[in-house]
Amino acid sequence: MSQYKEPTPAQIEEQRIYAEMGLTDEEFGMVKNILGRLPNYTETGLFSVMWSEHCSYKNSKPVLRKFPVSGPQVLQGPGEGAGIVDIGDGQAVVFKIESHNHPSAIEPYQGAATGVGGIIRDVFSMGARPIALLNSLRFGELKTPRVKYLFENVVAGIAGYGNCIGIPTVGGEIYFDDCYEGNPLVNAMCVGLIDHDKIQKGVAKGIGNPVMYVGASTGRDGIHGATFASEELSEDSDAKRPAVQVGDPFMEKLLLEACLELIETGAVQGIQDMGAAGLTSSSAEMASKAGNGVELNLDLVPQREKGMSAYEMMLSESQERMLVVVEKGREKEVEAIFEKWGLLSATIGRVTDDGKLRLLHHGEVVAEVPVDSLAEDAPVYHKPSKVPAYYEENQKKQAASIHIEDATKTLHDLLQTPTIASKEWVYHQYDYMVRTNTAVCPGSDAAVVRIRDTRKALAMTTDCNSRYIYLDPEVGGKIAVAEAARNIICSGAKPLAITDNLNFGNPENPEIFWQIEKSVDGMAAACRHFDTPVIGGNVSLYNERSGVAIFPTPTVGMVGLIEDIDHITTQSFKHAGDVVVLLGETKAEFGGSELQKLVEGQVSGRPPEIDMDVEKALHETVLTAIQQGLLSSAHDVAEGGLGVSLAESAISGQKGLQAKLTTSLEAAELLFSESQSRIVVSLHESKLNDVLNLAEKNGIKAQIIGKVQDSLEFTIEINGQQQVSTDVSSLQTAWKDAIPCIMTT
Repeated sequence: MSQYKEPTPAQIEEQRIYAEMGLTDEEFGMVKNILGRLPNYTETGLFSVMWSEHCSYKNSKPVLRKFPVSGPQVLQGPGEGAGIVDIGDGQAVVFKIESHNHPSAIEPYQGAATGVGGIIRDVFSMGARPIALLNSLRFGELKTPRVKYLFENVVAGIAGYGNCIGIPTVGGEIYFDDCYEGNPLVNAMCVGLIDHDKIQKGVAKGIGNPVMYVGASTGRDGIHGATFASEELSEDSDAKRPAVQVGDPFMEKLLLEACLELIETGAVQGIQDMGAAGLTSSSAEMASKAGNGVELNLDLVPQREKGMSAYEMMLSESQERMLVVVEKGREKEVEAIFEKWGLLSATIGRVTDDGKLRLLHHGEVVAEVPVDSLAEDAPVYHKPSKVPAYYEENQKKQAASIHIEDATKTLHDLLQTPTIASKEWVYHQYDYMVRTNTAVCPGSDAAVVRIRDTRKALAMTTDCNSRYIYLDPEVGGKIAVAEAARNIICSGAKPLAITDNLNFGNPENPEIFWQIEKSVDGMAAACRHFDTPVIGGNVSLYNERSGVAIFPTPTVGMVGLIEDIDHITTQSFKHAGDVVVLLGETKAEFGGSELQKLVEGQVSGRPPEIDMDVEKALHETVLTAIQQGLLSSAHDVAEGGLGVSLAESAISGQKGLQAKLTTSLEAAELLFSESQSRIVVSLHESKLNDVLNLAEKNGIKAQIIGKVQDSLEFTIEINGQQQVSTDVSSLQTAWKDAIPCIMTT
């Protein structure tokens, strides 16, 4: 046994040891009132992790209530391991996104890898088989060895875990900006499939039922990971390195298969991943949701290190572990399944009727706490909100055009910016074809995965332009959801629902909290408009380093349903002679744009405007056209504007373009403005009138802008003057080589 002696309850109070664990004076006072006594060291630890922002959402709950969370398609909304949406024929899609930002800033490989492992467990804990992984990543500019190190190792960690477990990483997004220099963002999303009758929940049902621990043994890694994620990063954060867990994807694969086999037996009454706060959160939350209690004998917990205290076992965030409540009398059946898969299993407790989490260790009761006080009764704070001065200044600025000397050079320069440039360097490290269901690989508007033995497929994407949200959180929040929906539409799918990852700075700063409120206002409005409820997600606050906050980054993960695989559509030009049409209206809007950053080196002004009715009408126009077989390609106009979108379609299709446009706009405005609600489509000339009539019916502006060419020439003429004259090979070189060149210099 360890010789370490825990402080007494009196010492915990007198020396304010609770503050080191993350509890305030007021919160410690609440704990004393709940228990009617001073908590001991283990009990203080339980409250500190469960009342952290990461577990309790104590600062964000009032804001999260603004989201629409229900709809006829929603089978499971927020509150479980992942959300579930009906896709017909007794099937459902299960998905969620979560962050592993702070661990990845300290130990990028394992931080990213265990973020992937955790989100996979959230999905299969619902009874679903994971079929795809996505991610959303943010880093500083690729100028320093430190940022390159973080970028390289985060990508390696995602690839290492996903490739080994055999789940394809099919999509994502990567942005680079100075604001993420000290605090990168690593958001991982998992999508799974399930039959309606296999859905599981994290509940400790049935008084007297055994509570079983399955998976890897418990070590000292990840202790207080939840509280670490609920504080700002600083120069001292490297000292937190032991808090970063270590993942084992090979064990996770075994755990996944064993859990799914166990669920098939019907013995499972409740199952939950031991994620943030480990055994504490899984046991307390499962008991609280069922209205029951749980008694655990920690002597029976499989341990890989000697002399672990109750505190260490309960707060460990060792990976690849699940807590399962099974039907009494079927323990041997469970043990046999896990033994077959070469995994540990142990009965460590039972469900009780007293509503308490009771912990036994070395024959003594070492903690006894009401489960609701841990899982439901954390304090909820309504933080003050203040409009930032920078926002008011930007709102006063009038839209101004940006002058460029050479549109051809500007297009090449934009294609070489790391945010726009090809991410092949990244996704070629991912096995995105494993399981052979990937129909659209990384690099198009949305990834598409076929559903075996059906004609259906799922489209999926992650999206968020944080520059827009920084300039105007409410407008930017709407755009984040709208762009995700636009990407899903361009793939031939109907948007179903979203999961979100709200990444912000310190909520105790009123200006940061204002960003949170307004972003959610915008996102919630868009979700209602597009009938895409929020079925779950994650809040990651305190994303700051030494007092410098990231841009507000509420990442949207969206999934859509393709009714027939014949409707699958990609961004690439397909056939010489196809007509290219721009759907939507272009305005002079450069606030937060890639051109503004390239030319002026800053982010200022107002972001593009968005009209939700116009956006929805555009979605209906394009999806109808796809389902009627009218379109060869569809690609949304996003970062870099129309010029970049046309170049991407030409590069991915290896086709040229001859474009001729008439406009009252300046060349830079037409080519590089980032106006919203625009999609570039290509189609056979015989179908042109049908598409134009459909657009007119829905009130969408449509402009014929050119034709696809067999030759690789890429030219754009505006008002009779040649503005862009290059070839696809030159564009491709600029676009493809940018990140590899930066990473090798």
